[in-house]
Amino acid sequence: MKYIRGLSGEGEGCFICGYVDSSDKDAENFILLRTQSSILMFNRFPYNNGHLLIAPKRHIATMDEASEDELLDMTRLMRDSQVILGEVLSPHGFNVGMNFGRCSGAGLPGHMHVHVVPRWDGDTNFMHVVSDTDVISQSLEELYVQLRQVIVEKGLG
Repeated sequence: MKYIRGLSGEGEGCFICGYVDSSDKDAENFILLRTQSSILMFNRFPYNNGHLLIAPKRHIATMDEASEDELLDMTRLMRDSQVILGEVLSPHGFNVGMNFGRCSGAGLPGHMHVHVVPRWDGDTNFMHVVSDTDVISQSLEELYVQLRQVIVEKGLG
């Protein structure tokens, strides 16, 4: 509802940069993992349970602005996030994608980020088809604890 009512934080600066600068609030901001050049976090307005975002720590808008190290680091996080989500949620597949520019659907066009969305056979239900609404039954807080446990067990962070 916060997103629908326009209280998503858009227009208040870059929320990703705010998260990068406040490492003492990782649990509050649902930051799952920090690497040397990237962060892995929950999407606060998810398409599906477990919807994650991966972003470079630097405020860059496009892939051509990213260094080779940043691109490799983000790719590793794409792989690792699928492993972590696979252990906790057992999805049947994943959507991984990026939107560049507002016309393509980017809600934050100034800071490049990757969406990793777990998918299950038949997860497009009548709510989405009839009213473009998604139903997610698990809280971000609960899933955050589960995913952090796997990250620690695997020695990722």
